[in-house]
Amino acid sequence: MTDPLPFDPIAEAQRQWRRHWGNAATPSMAAVTSIMRVHQLVMARLNDELKPWDLTFARYEALMLLFFSRTGSLPLGKMGARLQVHPTSVTNLIDGLEKAGYATRAPHPSDRRTTLATITDRGREVAERSTEALNAMRFGTGELTRNDLTVLTDVLRRMRAGAGDFDPS
Repeated sequence: MTDPLPFDPIAEAQRQWRRHWGNAATPSMAAVTSIMRVHQLVMARLNDELKPWDLTFARYEALMLLFFSRTGSLPLGKMGARLQVHPTSVTNLIDGLEKAGYATRAPHPSDRRTTLATITDRGREVAERSTEALNAMRFGTGELTRNDLTVLTDVLRRMRAGAGDFDPS
């Protein structure tokens, strides 16, 4: 990580934004910029924590999807839909999990067009151990209280629902 800046760049952006465009859009710009920066910070923390298992957070999410599945296997297409990523991304994630020995890939037994990803015993062990590590660091949210996390989740859920990310009904 780099040395902290001697000033808050988002506060400075707010000041500049307000000066050039007024107050109306300033809170939106500041909120979005803050979300994007916190995303970078949290992802860096999570990826650092997952390094001992040769996982990125994206691979971890795919591994946990397999871990929580009823049979330990899922079609790659279903994984893409649940992870909300492009099919190419799922292929790359499973390539990484396969290379690490955490998952295997095989043709679906009854649908020739479908490929299944299956978690391995080693993948189950790593899923449990890496989750313990992420839980211990509160998934990189140590500065926030339980109430902060609840409020933040609720606010972001409203934004996701409004953007059509899922059907809230």
